[in-house]
Parts: sequence; C-alpha cells; structure tokens
Amino acid sequence: MSKFIVGAGIACVGIVVALLLTVVAVASAGTSGSGGSPGASAGPGGPAGSGGADSSPAVPADWVNQYRLAAATCPGLSWSVLAGIGTVETDNGQSNAPGVWSGSNSAGAEGPMQFEPATFAADAVVGPGGAQPASPYDPIDAIYTAARLLCSNGAGSGSGLRSAIYDYNHSDTYVNTVLTLSIALADSPMADGTVVGALQFAAEKLNTPYLWGGTGNGGFDCSGLTQAAYQAGGISLPRVAQGQYDAGPPVTAAQTVQPGDLVFFGEGPNAVDHVGLYVGGGEMIDAPHTGANVRFDNADWTGLVGVTRPGG
Repeated sequence: MSKFIVGAGIACVGIVVALLLTVVAVASAGTSGSGGSPGASAGPGGPAGSGGADSSPAVPADWVNQYRLAAATCPGLSWSVLAGIGTVETDNGQSNAPGVWSGSNSAGAEGPMQFEPATFAADAVVGPGGAQPASPYDPIDAIYTAARLLCSNGAGSGSGLRSAIYDYNHSDTYVNTVLTLSIALADSPMADGTVVGALQFAAEKLNTPYLWGGTGNGGFDCSGLTQAAYQAGGISLPRVAQGQYDAGPPVTAAQTVQPGDLVFFGEGPNAVDHVGLYVGGGEMIDAPHTGANVRFDNADWTGLVGVTRPGG
C-alpha cells in the first residue's frame, strides 16, 4: 500500500483515527442534541441500482473556505470536523429538508448546521459577512457558531474532540460518521458525493457484526459491506471481492489512493479474498472476519493485490 500513498492530509488525522479505533460504540440513533437531527442522515448519492452517482464535490468550494476560516477561530479544531458535521446534518446546505433554510425539522432544529433555537441563541456568532443579527439560516453565522460551540466543549484538543461532537448530537453513530468523514475530507476536500455517500454508509455500520455472505441483514462480510456502501452512493458493484476487483478501474502505482477507493488483498489478481473501503490517513473500513465487527483497520496489510476506484 505504501507505494500508493503519498500523505495523510493533515496532522490531526492520527488523533481522529485513534478516537475511532478506541471507541466501543453503541449503534443507537441517539437523542437530539445541539445539532438537532436524530442521527446520521442518508448519503448524497442516489438509491441502490439507480445509477444516481454524484460526481460533484460533496462540500462546495465556498463551504470548504468558510469551514477553514471558522475552524481557525478554535486552535486545534480541523475544518474537516466542521465539514463532517455539515455533511451529515444537511449535506452542506444542499438538502431541501424542512428546517434547512426556513422553519425547523421535526426535532426543532434550524439552519444548515441544525441548531436548536436555545443553543443558537446562547452561542450565536456573526461571522465575517454574515447576517446581522446572527441567523441560524445564514451559512456563515451557522458555521462560525458551530465552531464556537464545539470549541467551548473541548473540540480543540484530541482528548475532547469526540465528546464535543457527541454534545452536538447525542449519538455514537453520529460521532463515528462525522469523524470518518473528517478523515476523508482532510485527505480529499473535493471528494464527490458518491464517495462521501459510500463512506457515510460504511461509517454508520461500524461495530456491525461480521456475517459470512452478509449483505446487511444481520451483518456484513467484506464485499457485502463495500457493495452496500457503493449502492448508497449510487453505484452498483458485483457481489464478491474478486468480481469487484475485476470490475475496476484500477488505481496504478503512480497514483495516490483516495478516500472511497477499494483496497484488495489475497494471493494474486485471480485469488482476491478480502476488500476494504479506503477512508484516508492510511486507514480503511472493513468487515474483517468471523467473530469481529465492521471496524477501522490499517490499510497497509500484507497481501495487497491492488486498488480500484469505482466510477473513476
């Protein structure tokens, strides 16, 4: 794998990965916290088998810029954590759901960063060029207010990041998803909607039991997980790891592995027996073997056969 990988993207990737690797998650929907939504939302790609792949950036360039500027107000906070929250909450303002640009959702949350009114009132920030007075529906105000709230809850330190995101929305699944997307977006800020949809699905399945032949009903095997993840992103893949490898297209040794790539292992190109979904920072999500759960693993395994980029 090392011959493919150039870098991890940002220094905090190691911290974020450690937070994910050490969690003993409860796969619950959680209760609505400051962020208001009950849990991780569906990915931006189309439904399974629809051909609804989304090649546009999951995080628009102007939102990336605002996330970077707002994160700079909290030393130690990565912009990609804010982007992960914005992606899960409202697809970075691209969602047309109730409460994004007016009114509230069923939990009473408002705006692209989904604040409960009392929380926004207590922490509201008028960002540079934002609305006067501060508004949860103004993207700049919402992003800067989210940065302030996270920072006040300890997100500027590695030890406080996970709990700060949990305070934003009281769900372990939500936290795992935000941290996973944070790793991916740090490596690839312009990752497209299909990739983010696949990663978001896989992150929501962390701690699901391994089940040989499983495609989601009671568990996953390795290729069942990657197939279901890409279905969530709008791309249909073959069922087994060998078929997914053969489907390509391949990532060459001259290229850098990117978030969303599939990483294959086995005895050779015609004897592939394992696949994982590359997240970034040298890590993948996979369903490793009987007795284990869907988890983060180091992608630099022995027996690497190759890497593919579905839809690439």
